[in-house]
Amino acid sequence: MSNKRKIEVYSAGCSVCEETIEMVHSVACSSCEVSILDMKKPDVAKKAKSLGIKSVPAVIINDKLADCCSGRGVDEMTLRNAGLGKPIPLS
Repeated sequence: MSNKRKIEVYSAGCSVCEETIEMVHSVACSSCEVSILDMKKPDVAKKAKSLGIKSVPAVIINDKLADCCSGRGVDEMTLRNAGLGKPIPLS
């Protein structure tokens, strides 16, 4: 078994992603090996999809999507319920 915890942060380079990267680095300990992955690279985006990442920033710990990063992402039904695709009635 490895003596390092594998931490991967998937980022698109936005300010929210940068804040997450800073937070992960500030919390990481000597047992953590932190890698930052650029979602703009096709191979990284493909891997992210296979891991179930639907939005960024996202954090993977030992090849598992952190609970705080799962279940998010754009959902068509939620957008439709918020009014997307529905004309505003004329008064």
